[in-house]
Formats: sequence, structure tokens, C-alpha cells
Amino acid sequence: MGLFDVLKKKAAAAVNNGTAATGIRSALQNAGNKSVDVVFAEVPSTYEGFTALPQAAMSTPFDTAAMTVVALCAWPLDAELSIRMLNYLRGPRPLSNMDISFIRDRFYDKDYVPRSYFNGSVPGNDYTPQEPYTITVSDNPYSYQNESYATLYIRSGGADNPRQVQLRQAKDGKWYLWDQFLLPDIRKPESENPWA
Repeated sequence: MGLFDVLKKKAAAAVNNGTAATGIRSALQNAGNKSVDVVFAEVPSTYEGFTALPQAAMSTPFDTAAMTVVALCAWPLDAELSIRMLNYLRGPRPLSNMDISFIRDRFYDKDYVPRSYFNGSVPGNDYTPQEPYTITVSDNPYSYQNESYATLYIRSGGADNPRQVQLRQAKDGKWYLWDQFLLPDIRKPESENPWA
């Protein structure tokens, strides 16, 4: 059973091998203004399901950025699971206590924010993603200014501007989560709007 299936039930009751080659880095630096749709057949509700996703290979920064959203979606149901998922994405640089405290504070009364990054999630449908679960991740001409780093963007259905995810490529060729700016406030879901 996927994470969104669990959330739906809850709602009914009260979501390359080796080091980086110079040629790959050059191609990434020259990419700019590219959007990639990262599609998930389901959003897993277990650590094993999360690490079994094809995107968990973290072979592209786009995959890792999208996986960050998936990991944050687990927080409302199981914060410890979400932390474990995020630490998987962060690799050799796990979350600090301050990072965890910051994320916990951002989730206070706003569990819908990470769902807003899935295509079709908007305030009018209470940030319910459409299937297949798709996250569009974009770069721009400035995304690869620093060697081995990438800054990518994901649009929220409840915000006017896309939000950043920063990634870093390690010696193993994988793109790890360096930082994310996905949890600022967005427009409230329609069901929470006292004026509608």
C-alpha cells in the first residue's frame, strides 16, 4: 500500500557508477532550462519501498530532487521514517538535530506542503496529486555554476515561484541532497479557507 493510499484512509477517518566524468559535468553545465518529469507508480510508505524506487539510484540530480519531495511526504504519518529517507538522500551528511527541528517546525499545521509539488496538486483539490504521481523538476542556466553542485527547481501548486533543491555529486557519481527549500508557507487548501 502506497503512502497516498494511507493518507486517503486517514483522511476518510477524520501522501552512475564511479566518479563524475568531466563530459557529464559539461553536459549538465550546458543544459539550462530543462524540465524533467519524474514519475512514481506509487509513493511508498516504507523505507524499503523508498530505497527500491528506480530513482533511489540517485544517478541524476533530477531524481534526487524529486525523491526529496517523496521523503518529506512521509513526515505527517511517520517523522522518523521521513528522517531515515532524507538521511538516505543526504548520504555521508545526515540531518543534524537543528535540521530536524527546523523541518518539524515547518510541518506544524501544514502537512499539505510537500504534496503541493506533485502535478495536479492545488488548493482547490486540497493538494491531492493526480496519478501517475509526477514531479516536474527544472534547471536553468545558473543551476550548475559550482562544480559538483546543482540547484534545481520544483513548482508548488500553492506558490507563485518554484522552490529550490540543492544537490551535490559525490565521488561515487550519485547526486546527494545538499539542502532543500521546499517547506515555506503556501496557499491554504480550500477546505481550510474560512472565506470560501
